[in-house]
Amino acid sequence: MALTVYNTLSRAKELFQPIEGNGVRMYVCGPTVYGHSHLGHAKSYVSFDVVARYLRFSRYAVLYVQNITDVGHLTDDADEGEDKIVKQSRADRVHPMQLAELYTQSYFEDMDALNNLRPDISPRATGHITEQIAIIEELIRKDLAYEVNGSVYFDVTKFPGYGKLSGRTVDELVAGARVEVNPDKRDPADFALWKRAEPGHIMRWPSPWGNGFPGWHIECSAMSMKYLGESFDIHGGGLENQFPHHDSEIAQSEGATGKLFAKYWLHNNMVTVDGRKMGKSLGNFVTLKDAFQRWRPEVIRFFILQSHYRSTLDFSAAAVDGAARGHEKLVNTIRNLRDRRRTAGAGEDPGIEIARYRASFIDAMDDDFNTPQAIAVLFDLARETNQRLDSGRDLSVTSLTALDTLFTELAGTVLGFTLEADGHHPEAESDPEGHLVDLLLGVRAEVRAQKLWALSDMIRDGLGRLGFVLEDKKEGTRWKRKS
Repeated sequence: MALTVYNTLSRAKELFQPIEGNGVRMYVCGPTVYGHSHLGHAKSYVSFDVVARYLRFSRYAVLYVQNITDVGHLTDDADEGEDKIVKQSRADRVHPMQLAELYTQSYFEDMDALNNLRPDISPRATGHITEQIAIIEELIRKDLAYEVNGSVYFDVTKFPGYGKLSGRTVDELVAGARVEVNPDKRDPADFALWKRAEPGHIMRWPSPWGNGFPGWHIECSAMSMKYLGESFDIHGGGLENQFPHHDSEIAQSEGATGKLFAKYWLHNNMVTVDGRKMGKSLGNFVTLKDAFQRWRPEVIRFFILQSHYRSTLDFSAAAVDGAARGHEKLVNTIRNLRDRRRTAGAGEDPGIEIARYRASFIDAMDDDFNTPQAIAVLFDLARETNQRLDSGRDLSVTSLTALDTLFTELAGTVLGFTLEADGHHPEAESDPEGHLVDLLLGVRAEVRAQKLWALSDMIRDGLGRLGFVLEDKKEGTRWKRKS
């Protein structure tokens, strides 16, 4: 089975074939940095991290570009309102670029905690003003854009395919507009490429049309084409950005170059709370920093990947708690496997069909990155592994190492789950409770060595009341949280 992806542009699954050889050039719309990242951001960027990971696992040479929007994204996500960063900077009484820097660093901290690999290039919109102006000048030269009072607009009537990604017609776009018609526009659906800076507007740059700042859409066209070329393989982003952002990117990019902009459009669905989109504008969002206070980052990642990237993910504390229990079961299996491997010798083969599990995992991921099915394969593998470990048979170190390698490759390399490296409990370093349990186990081991069984049982029972289960084995005592 070869990799197929759901292309929003064609509204169908397609066989994935890069434009040039074995190279994959991928662009994903990054965050607008005016606040801490929330779970909605995590769903998008964990999803595309797995896309990049799996493509590399499949032996593609991936160049992954993900931008930082630090200017030009207005409060209504179109052409009116205030710049989101400027508005927040005024509320916080700091310079806009100070605010952007603060939340850019916060964003990367959160993504690192989730074990997302850093993009190969993370360009900032403010660092690419020259490239944006050059595209706008080309669009004006081709009569696809026009200047009015220091602002420049794209003329959608000159681009017949406008709306082809979202499937909306220009008439539908106008009818669904949320703002009053701008008298500077020739057509209400025209969108801003460059905005005139009013007196006192801090974020401003000189241009052929006077001091101003770029529109949100032109930024992504400039940054993606600068690093990936005029045509590239994958453009990713949130489903909510199909219109106006991605439709506008296509129009201005293909209008300027006359070439296909992106071959495959991949869109992740949103996180919901009680059926409503999670977002800052609705006030129902949970920041990742707050989420990490209750759940470990690897649990949040596991929770996200239990749903398909194109499906909605409904957030609740109970749902994440359930994911935590599933994650713990998987980690326990890997920990027990490694414990057994350290003491194994030239025993018998456990008889687990490693090649079959690996093929089933790949089949799931080849089906448009179906992480829920891939995780189900890992649980099936874990179940059979536990059966063999509990059988009392003397298993060979070679076979146990092969199983460990398979878990590391599929769960770690592809899905990005953090796996313990040496048999130490994975919570011990980052979780104060876990560290305390490890300390108590050390005390209990000394108590047991002195044959103080009543005291040993008291420690075990006390930890049990606190929600921890101890497993005494010949290799030592391990612990896990109660499911």
